[in-house]
Amino acid sequence: MPEPLLSIRDLVVEFTTEDGVVQAVDGISYDLYPGETLGIVGESGSGKSVTALSIMRLIPTPPGRIVEGTISYNGRNLLELPPAQMRKIRGEAMFKGKDLLKISKKELRRIRGNDLAMIFQDPMTSLNPVLKVGYQIGEAIKTHHPGTKDDAVKKRSVELLKIVGVPNPERRVNQYPHEFSGGMRQRAMIAMAIANEPSVLIADEPTTALDVTIQAQILEVLKKAQEETHAATILITHDLGLIAELADRVVVMYAGKVVELGDVNTIFSSPRHPYTVGLMDSLPKLTADEEWLRPIPGQPPSLISRPPGCPFHPRCFLSQGRIRCREEEPPLRPIGDSEHLSACHFAEELEGRTGHLVEPVGAEAS
Repeated sequence: MPEPLLSIRDLVVEFTTEDGVVQAVDGISYDLYPGETLGIVGESGSGKSVTALSIMRLIPTPPGRIVEGTISYNGRNLLELPPAQMRKIRGEAMFKGKDLLKISKKELRRIRGNDLAMIFQDPMTSLNPVLKVGYQIGEAIKTHHPGTKDDAVKKRSVELLKIVGVPNPERRVNQYPHEFSGGMRQRAMIAMAIANEPSVLIADEPTTALDVTIQAQILEVLKKAQEETHAATILITHDLGLIAELADRVVVMYAGKVVELGDVNTIFSSPRHPYTVGLMDSLPKLTADEEWLRPIPGQPPSLISRPPGCPFHPRCFLSQGRIRCREEEPPLRPIGDSEHLSACHFAEELEGRTGHLVEPVGAEAS
């Protein structure tokens, strides 16, 4: 395996509320490799978006704070470099091996939108309603390339809108966000994110508010954007179908923790965590004879007072009242000799279990 482009180690993020301290992310670790698409999936509140915002250092403080952990970009920990040293160095090489959580805000602004870019969930709240779309895309370019002439910036903005499939980009570049549909605004956000050809692209629920037809179009746009920039991509979504289509590896999160990690084929063909199985079984399948879906029972635990032992045990079909599940928190461990990791005491008991979305071998197409 090549050296990881982005490494998250033992990240802990908390939010102080009136009811207590919410531990939104609790000691997660994973790597992102050059050119790959890493899918992150889980229910709402599992810590997916908080992790992404931590990478960009966009956690609102207060009430949130990054308690511990490192986020290393290009092999260097960006949390540890002193501001005085950062000011003496210029260029991308200065970030190699540094911790993103400890560099100065001034230097962080040089990375955001340039080396690391993010597509946010709701484009209507991310785009400025009183500025033209072309101006906002151009602003992302000029922030990191201040010497670029206005004509060149506008030409690049039109080109970016064309890349993401916005029709009549020469006219659309001079329109305001309210003149764009939801799908068009999402395309504009993608154009803005890839404007400076980042090496890491974070897509946070890029298709959540869109209908199925538009989702398919945005899928194609994301593929094209990755081809244009050759960026390593973190894709955060609830949609396992989207993960199956785009991701190379998958991180499954629950209650602020990573509960399963592996390549996409392994995760879908032989899941080794009851939560992953539950996510797949709760999805509709056109070829299935069952009339009803099989939802995961119960609710995610409170992140203020997480239950002892495995956080998933109150909802788990595999636990069956086992004392070990109630009292001992399972570590994220390899299954056999593979790179497939699972945080389940009894993961081996799921051997032979096939993901709900996978067709049986030899099944005839209908």
